Amino acid sequence: MPHPHSIAHLPLQTRFGTLPDRFFSNVPPTPLAAPHLVAWNSELAAELGLMADASRHQHLADYLVGNLLPAGSKPIASVYCGHQFGVYVPQLGDGRAILIAETPDVHGAVQEIQLKGAGPTPYSRRADGRAVLRSSIREYLCSEAMHGLGIPTTRALGIAGSPQPVWRETMETAAVVTRVAPTFVRFGSFEYFFYQGEHELLKTVADWVIEHFYPACRDAANPYQALLESVIARTAQLIAQWQAVGFCHGVMNSDNMSILGLTLDYGPFGFLDGFDAGHICNHSDDTGRYAYNQQPQIGLFNLQCLAQALLPLLERDAAIAALHGYQSIFEQAFSEQIRRKMGLITWQEADWTLFTELLELMQAARTDWTRFWRALCDFDTSDHLRDDFLDRDAFDRWADLYHARLAQENRPPEERGVAMKAANPKYILRNHLAENAIRAAQAGDFSEIERLQRCLMRPFDDAPEFDAYAALPPSWASELSVSCSS
Repeated sequence: MPHPHSIAHLPLQTRFGTLPDRFFSNVPPTPLAAPHLVAWNSELAAELGLMADASRHQHLADYLVGNLLPAGSKPIASVYCGHQFGVYVPQLGDGRAILIAETPDVHGAVQEIQLKGAGPTPYSRRADGRAVLRSSIREYLCSEAMHGLGIPTTRALGIAGSPQPVWRETMETAAVVTRVAPTFVRFGSFEYFFYQGEHELLKTVADWVIEHFYPACRDAANPYQALLESVIARTAQLIAQWQAVGFCHGVMNSDNMSILGLTLDYGPFGFLDGFDAGHICNHSDDTGRYAYNQQPQIGLFNLQCLAQALLPLLERDAAIAALHGYQSIFEQAFSEQIRRKMGLITWQEADWTLFTELLELMQAARTDWTRFWRALCDFDTSDHLRDDFLDRDAFDRWADLYHARLAQENRPPEERGVAMKAANPKYILRNHLAENAIRAAQAGDFSEIERLQRCLMRPFDDAPEFDAYAALPPSWASELSVSCSS
């Protein structure tokens, strides 16, 4: 393994930067005053071949906000468009994110490094190009929480803050989160060149994505059809994982959908507390377009946007056929998630009824999603679970059916419990936990970010020192509000 290096000596040539100029603009980060380190992900740093110890990086905060760049860096911001809340917007782009470098990780996979909140770009649409400390902490923690849950996601390397004021609903302070992914190309990257009528450049970006991330598609009769089919499968599987852990993205615009099937752009996200199928985590979402129970069909809508953008490269009938496969892929992936959560060895068609009846009971009582599934791992009788339900007799009847279903497989309870605990996390990033870390950080104490991250990186472990993070949310948590400015 090569000797770990400083962030100041990152490899600089980005693959995306070799594309034609129409794909991006060259733009330097805008300096931030008096930067200071807020968080450093030493585990990810080591994976990237960087020195894990933050103190060994000279001027680390300046690099994390873009005041300093690795020598020879050519920072760029990419252009794209998309459908926002179902409405086509002809030009978007990296309005506050700037790609500064890329580097191979210890497994040999190349990772892009991007500064989010590093100042305005040509795509900022009159905005300031900044992120605030609050939203940067939320993205940092949730990126790593999702990674700990085994859900494909962009990652977060660090946060640097500044006393420089930024106006949102109130005056806040600026921060930059350094995020990492193999690529930040999104559905909107294809939509842009389709709607611009620049079909040669559409082909260019499709070829680039196939070359670097879907090489098996090159051997297909139509590589672009194979690409669409692959993205459909990854997206369906991703959303099935979201649904299983109760994750709500909050703003599933097509420009926030990763071509790699990664969870991308953490804004007004949230995890379910008490189960409500129609939960809306984004208070800017007046119509509930992106409610929890709408996410699977919104995934399909966004894939339809991508398929339309690819039509110059494949037959319409082939695109429609590929989209018709989405529902079955999602159902198969989701049933696999629920099979594991319920501790079953096999999945039978009748298990959908058992699961649906459970959801109805949880909906009526607003039963806590994460705590219930974790408690079910130790299922013997319904005695220790029934108090979480309004209709206890109805839950007892469900529990009898569940007990009978488990008996069909004759699986030792201890074995089943271990398997279920590997599928049902004890810890998630609840809004009030993030809020506690934010309030401490705003007062100058960053230790809660580090402690919470350590917990969330191993969410399936029983860790007594983190038991408070697994408790029911306090009453004030229901008053928290996140919106598109978050």
